[in-house]
Amino acid sequence: MSSVTVTPSRLAGTVSIPASKSHTIRGLVIATLAEGCSHLYEPLDSQDARSCIAACRALGAEIEERSDQTGLRELIITGVGGRLRVPDNVVDVGNSGTTLYILAGSAALADGWTVFTGDHQIRNRPVGALLGALRDLGAEAFTTRAKDAPPFCLRGPLSGGTTSIECPTSQYLSSLLIALPLARGRSVIEVPLLHERPYVEMTLAWLAEQGADITRSGYERFEVAGNQGYHAVQTRVAGDFSSATFYLCAAAITGCELRLEGLDMNDPQGDKEVVSILRAMGCRIETDGAALVIAGPDHRGNGLGHLSGGEFDLNAMPDALPALAATACYATEPVRLVNVPQARLKETDRIAVMTAELTRMGARVRELPDGMEIQPAERAPLLRGASVEGHHDHRVVMALAIAALGAEEPTRITTAEAAAVTFPGFFAILESLRVS
Repeated sequence: MSSVTVTPSRLAGTVSIPASKSHTIRGLVIATLAEGCSHLYEPLDSQDARSCIAACRALGAEIEERSDQTGLRELIITGVGGRLRVPDNVVDVGNSGTTLYILAGSAALADGWTVFTGDHQIRNRPVGALLGALRDLGAEAFTTRAKDAPPFCLRGPLSGGTTSIECPTSQYLSSLLIALPLARGRSVIEVPLLHERPYVEMTLAWLAEQGADITRSGYERFEVAGNQGYHAVQTRVAGDFSSATFYLCAAAITGCELRLEGLDMNDPQGDKEVVSILRAMGCRIETDGAALVIAGPDHRGNGLGHLSGGEFDLNAMPDALPALAATACYATEPVRLVNVPQARLKETDRIAVMTAELTRMGARVRELPDGMEIQPAERAPLLRGASVEGHHDHRVVMALAIAALGAEEPTRITTAEAAAVTFPGFFAILESLRVS
């Protein structure tokens, strides 16, 4: 699939939301470090998850994939008990920035060199701050080129100590928090800057289940005891609010009702706040057990736009920016998506890319240093069909697809195969929900 054409349509039906990428990768890494045999039930099956599985195997984990007669999928991970193997080859994380960052700290526990690389987008992701912190804590680490990006090499073991690290991505801090309980001594992490705080809470929840000895002062200082260990885990992986965001926003755009199953509003994922934003924009959203039922405002015959506007802080939920930017094109008032400068450091500069592609579809968008401002359409149609570029970015591709649902004519999106990075079934599900 190099490109896909999305035609305007209304939607109806039920979506089973895939497992959380963030939880799946944290579970895989902790199970790899643990003593004994772990079981992850219904983990995400995507390119990013498979990249993490391959990387964990390279570091010594034995991982078996199994499905029972009902289709329940399971990963069985035999961990290394904190004694990571030095990989025989370069660890290629593909397109998975989460794997790159979170596993880097763990690889620094090994007494030998590990080399990380990835695809062309990964080789432009900043990594210098994390490598600097690992050096402070006893590792050796350097990039192989004269820039702050992979490929990079590192070796341990981590001895502990004190470091200060600015975290424009929370994955830097999560990487250290997961690795340092297995370091040889006590560690202190000073954090003068931290974006995406809910993802740190997610990491701390996994570590609390392990009984890890970590004390904290807010989000500014963490003290981690060394010489700890991890035990095997058995858990069902929670549904992914980042993936659910695209169907929540699709219902808002089309003014239709959808039921999304497999979501826990008590989970620490930051993207669950999309529910609050869409309510503020005029959607009706109800919780029904482990499901959300959303109905967007019915806009048939209502003229220009049907959603309310507002200013929304996305610092804790940068992955939601593309989908919410697409949704904002259907508002009757200006929408400002702000305080999310780290969106420029993802697979693409998502602020610049979404501004360019939505403008190509006829939206009135202004790029901000830390976000986007979308003005209401001056006349119908709100968006027109166009040929747009997905930029090999899964969230950009899916956001443009839902934007196209309310456009005047079909929209062609290139690099549509990128959706498989986190949501392999996205386009098949979208097609199954069409009612007109």
